[in-house]
Amino acid sequence: MAEKEHLNLVFIGHVDSGKSTTVGRLLYETGAISEQVLNRLKEEAAKLGKTTFEFAFVMDSLKEERERGVTIDIAHREFQTPKYHCTIIDAPGHRDFVKNMITGASQADAAILVVSAKDGVQPQTKEHAFLAKVLGINQLAVSINKMDAVDYKEEIYKQRKEEVSNLLKQIGYKVDEIEFVPASGYAGDNIAKKSDKMPWYNGKTIVEVIDSFKVPPKPVDKPLRLPIQDVYSITGHGTVPVGRVETGVMKPGDQVVVMPSGAKGEVKRIEMHHQELKEAKPGDNVGFNLKGVDKKDIKRGDVVGPASNPPTVAEEFTAQIVVLNHPTAIAVGYTPVFHIHTAQFAGRFVEIVEKKDPKTGQSLGKADFLKTGDVAIVKIKPLKPVVVEKFQEFPPLGRFAIRDMGQTVAAGVVLDVKPRQ
Repeated sequence: MAEKEHLNLVFIGHVDSGKSTTVGRLLYETGAISEQVLNRLKEEAAKLGKTTFEFAFVMDSLKEERERGVTIDIAHREFQTPKYHCTIIDAPGHRDFVKNMITGASQADAAILVVSAKDGVQPQTKEHAFLAKVLGINQLAVSINKMDAVDYKEEIYKQRKEEVSNLLKQIGYKVDEIEFVPASGYAGDNIAKKSDKMPWYNGKTIVEVIDSFKVPPKPVDKPLRLPIQDVYSITGHGTVPVGRVETGVMKPGDQVVVMPSGAKGEVKRIEMHHQELKEAKPGDNVGFNLKGVDKKDIKRGDVVGPASNPPTVAEEFTAQIVVLNHPTAIAVGYTPVFHIHTAQFAGRFVEIVEKKDPKTGQSLGKADFLKTGDVAIVKIKPLKPVVVEKFQEFPPLGRFAIRDMGQTVAAGVVLDVKPRQ
């Protein structure tokens, strides 16, 4: 049997929308977790008087599980649909979600926005949907969840669908291309099996919706970009950097350059899972031998590219950002930490070019400062040499999170880069 294509999925939405329950049910229905695990979760839930939350436990963080003595293998984040092998990129807490979405090894190919039929659109519903759009997730579906809590009423579903449609339209999604599913993660309606409780609905189940998503083509025709995660010195092998190919292809014999140091070398050997590779393609996490590059010239956060088309080191860059939560305000001179691909750097806000209306994208003109919820075009000057690429050309090297005070305060995409001379 041919291997299934791999799809990365993220579940987004308000904390009380029933995301975990939906995911737990999905994992159970597709055979990724057993009845046994499910029953154990039900018992745990009952003990804590949370009989309706057993699925939520499936996705609970490992720390809490350890405290409660429940262990669930993290591998259960994977499941199979008839068409795809899916990995769920976790999006529990808002702050972690943003950082993981951006710096995580895997960018989501598609998102499922979970909205409670009971509560409708919440502030986080908006934030998550907007963020998905800003970060370039163009495939989205909506689960109107907890239909069991509203007696499976069609008029409530219609009302919620309209609310969510209006929100998504404002953000810039094409609503006529988005599937809406009335579902119940708790009761299992329309997750993997068609529900008999909603004869008025004849659309897809969540699993069918997942199978209607497309896996984006691998960017093999672009120049090589490989951000470095770690560098090892291995006796007899010399310098062995490790990283994930984001775009292009790397083959033994390639002449490459490491930026920002500018060190040039030749790729000798490429390995993945202790197997030698003839070529490494986007998505492959590889270790490789670099001949002619000293360990001091390559480190985490650097980017390897073809000597003929080196990665761009930014003097400054222009970006569109969304401020997620900043306790005061962001003004020119603000210098937080930026996380982009595998690099971290301090960057100074040198100009707030314009603010934008988050609902329409229209310009609101110049601004002196930015606060939570604002969307803006800004200019940033990195305080150290770092590779930054345009989001349009190399998406994984043009998405970033801004961290300060132990939290993600903003996220953004790079529109333009002024290279260092």
